[in-house]
Amino acid sequence: MARIAGVDLPKNKRMEIALTYVYGIGQVTARKICDDLKIDRGMKAHELTDAHVNDLRQALEGDYTVEGDLRREVSMNIKRLMDLGCYRGLRHRRGLPANGQNTRNNSRTRKGPKKTVANKKK
Repeated sequence: MARIAGVDLPKNKRMEIALTYVYGIGQVTARKICDDLKIDRGMKAHELTDAHVNDLRQALEGDYTVEGDLRREVSMNIKRLMDLGCYRGLRHRRGLPANGQNTRNNSRTRKGPKKTVANKKK
């Protein structure tokens, strides 16, 4: 089983899909990596040789920020915004959407389940 950047690649997936299991690598980047290293995109992850795995490890360590380093960088950027007290930082602090989305009806992912407020009698 190929273990790259602390992630076990799924055995029966094609390489361009299996690489996307690493945090920070999307489909476009996975295709680019496969093309640069001359790995067939259709090859299954369990068919990788040790040489291919070593090439993948070196490519990811050298050229890309992935997994723990990327997560740390993103969280530090969000923490910096919150410390500055800018608008985006305040939205992160309150758990609301930060990019100007409507919050009257939507944004349940950020706000969580509805908290029903009882009606006041007239």
